[in-house]
Amino acid sequence: MTGPDLASPAVAPAPAPKRINLALQGGGTHGAFTWGVLERLLEDERIVIDGVSGASAGAINAAVLVQGLARGGRAGAIEALGALWRDIAARMVFSPMQNTPVEKAIWGHDLTWSMAYQAFDTMTRMFSPYQFNMLPEVFNPMRSLLERHLDCAALRAAPNANRLYISATNVRSGKPRIFTRAELSIDAVLASACLPQVARAVEIDGEAYWDGGYLGNPALWPLYHERGAPDILLVQINAIMREELPQTPSDIMNRLNEISFNASLMAEMRAIDFVQRLLEGGRLEQPRYRRIFLHCIEDETRMRGFKLSTKLNGDWEFLQILRGFGREAAERFLVEHAGRIGRESSLDIERFL
Repeated sequence: MTGPDLASPAVAPAPAPKRINLALQGGGTHGAFTWGVLERLLEDERIVIDGVSGASAGAINAAVLVQGLARGGRAGAIEALGALWRDIAARMVFSPMQNTPVEKAIWGHDLTWSMAYQAFDTMTRMFSPYQFNMLPEVFNPMRSLLERHLDCAALRAAPNANRLYISATNVRSGKPRIFTRAELSIDAVLASACLPQVARAVEIDGEAYWDGGYLGNPALWPLYHERGAPDILLVQINAIMREELPQTPSDIMNRLNEISFNASLMAEMRAIDFVQRLLEGGRLEQPRYRRIFLHCIEDETRMRGFKLSTKLNGDWEFLQILRGFGREAAERFLVEHAGRIGRESSLDIERFL
């Protein structure tokens, strides 16, 4: 005799994954903060990455992230990002730009007062890269780094890879150029990370390009124009606010860089906020216009403490500190705001207005 059938215990269905677009800022080796953020997001099964937009260091992180996801899913992306940043640190171990043990003991991770950084800073103010680098194709460590970690042809052909947008600045027209995954090349990523004080403009199809951060750090519009996920998560590494007045040449230059590299982002934020207000007031029609939910992962308090020179610091200990800050910031976001993804914005838009 068999017993009565017992109903299976009720099991709550797994929550639907939350699809987000990522917008990754540039900022030299401060991009290791973004590495930590991405690593923590990839560990969370609730989060599914849709499109990725990046500029400068954000473009490098974005391209390696998308390639890693296409090749090996979440684990592949985590491995690819880790390999990239370990390689960056290894290549800079013997760089004269790094503090000596004595300098590190005195100034920590700040390179401002090191003799090598002072010489480099003076040289880039007196000479252009067209004068001090007469063999740009031979002496280009960034190109060899990218060639080691990116297979652009394979990524262009990958059938299910994420949407990818790399921003650069057209030197002659002063307009932004967005390179999609279908247009991805080593030159496109180099163009996005081309600071004109230290590298020659990158020529692509007869046009010259500089760093994408000048006109889109990063560009947000490709993420919502392509009708992907409605949520955009900005990974911010450049400070918006500073209470103190910069007075030293280095601090003044740092603040000028922060303002110029945030200007286009702030303009886009204002435009998005304006459209969302019109939608809420019923003055625009859907689906031609749709709701966009904005989120941000940042740690302005700690990132403000780093000088301009630290964006050239590739010391492994320093990169690990930044990575840890990024992981902590992402964890805070997931705890406090993950439930708002797909429903409402969690970004305090007043910070950008």
